[in-house]
Amino acid sequence: MDTRDPELTKELSATLQARKDLGAEYESALVDSFIEKVSDSIDSRVEQRVRRELAQQQTSFARADRRPIGPPQTGHAFARYGFAGFTMILAIPLSAIAAVNAGTAGLFITWAGIVGVNMAQGLASAWARTKPARDDD
Repeated sequence: MDTRDPELTKELSATLQARKDLGAEYESALVDSFIEKVSDSIDSRVEQRVRRELAQQQTSFARADRRPIGPPQTGHAFARYGFAGFTMILAIPLSAIAAVNAGTAGLFITWAGIVGVNMAQGLASAWARTKPARDDD
């Protein structure tokens, strides 16, 4: 599957050409601009996937004409690993921004935050799986 976005390919070419024309003084601004466009592209793709997944879930619940019993299913690969994958994708531009603006210390702080968020999400998922279902309804 080819995951290349022709629009981002054009943007990268334009950014590289602008770097040649403008020189190294504008490199940071050009990189920040390109990273922002990549981040927007990733956000829109993730949003589309989430909408598609929600629509599929709503359709399946409507067809079943009943509420799910017990805790939500967490066995789906996207539910388990999607958040970690998304944070790893975002780690690329965040690492570049941190390294350029704050150096090694900023890079370590950024990765500590990424690891912390992933650990918190993992612990919350584990807690939700082990929490007993309530029959209050």
